[in-house]
This record gives sequence, C-alpha cells and structure tokens, in this order.
Amino acid sequence: MSVILRPATTNDLEKILKIVNHSILHTTANYSYDIQTIEVQTKWFEDKKAKNLPIVVADLDGEVVGFGSYGQFREKIGYQFTVEHSVYVVDNVIGKGVGSQLLTELIRLAKEQGYHVMIGAIDADNAGSIAFHEKFGFIATGTIREVGYKFDHWLDLVFMQLILV
Repeated sequence: MSVILRPATTNDLEKILKIVNHSILHTTANYSYDIQTIEVQTKWFEDKKAKNLPIVVADLDGEVVGFGSYGQFREKIGYQFTVEHSVYVVDNVIGKGVGSQLLTELIRLAKEQGYHVMIGAIDADNAGSIAFHEKFGFIATGTIREVGYKFDHWLDLVFMQLILV
C-alpha cells in the first residue's frame, strides 16, 4: 500500500466532506449532529489556508483515504503555541498505518511552525484512538465528564497532550 501525503487542495474537499460526514453520522469522534455542506467545508479550508494551518491528505492510488489538520486550541493569546489536531481515516484503511503517517506529518509540521504543544480531544470510549495517540507519546492529562451528548447518551472527553521538543 503506497500512500502519498500531500497538502489538500480544493479538489479534495468533496472527499474530505464525505469522510467528515461519515464521522458525524456514525461515530463519536465528532460531536456534531448534522452533516456539513460543501460550503461549510470550503470555508473551513479557506480559514485554515488564511491562518497558515495545514490540511494534509493521504492519497492512495488517487483516492483520498484520510486527512489531518490542526488549529488554534483556544483564542486567548497565551495559547498561541498550542494547537488541537484531528486525524480522520476511512474505515477500510484503519489499522494500516495511514493515520500514523498523517499524525507523524502533523507533528513534524507543528514543530516546524514553532508550536510547543499538540492537544487531542478524544471521546473517552474511543480506546483505539487513545492507544493510537499513546504510541506517539501523547499523555492523557484529564477527562471532562459528560460534556458531550450524542446518540442518546452522555459522552466524556479525554484531553491528550504532546509536548513538542
């Protein structure tokens, strides 16, 4: 399996949107309820580009099978060196190293851009994602109980942190 990582282009937005909407409809990796539109995804893309924040896609034989990005953790100036990231991979390639390649690239880019900390906000029931992040040195720093609600039950959110050195 030969995956190419590259910066996302506007041509990738339909596939990114499909991946995001699948996550919204079928998982607690994304706490949104309603699927996004191409207009919302385009604004997200343009906002990232305007702020010099990366969107990296994993391309497998011309097909986008995953993407990753990061953005501002919180708005106050004191958080300017901290970013919160997201990595999404289509179901049929989960466990085949695509997510690892994406997260490795996001970590590299965050270091290159001078960030100090990366944060992952992960649903507490998502043991796979928590274990995945631990492999990269992320440490669970806290759980916020019942802050989300989706699929008729309360969700706990785990914050995981990687200090970039």
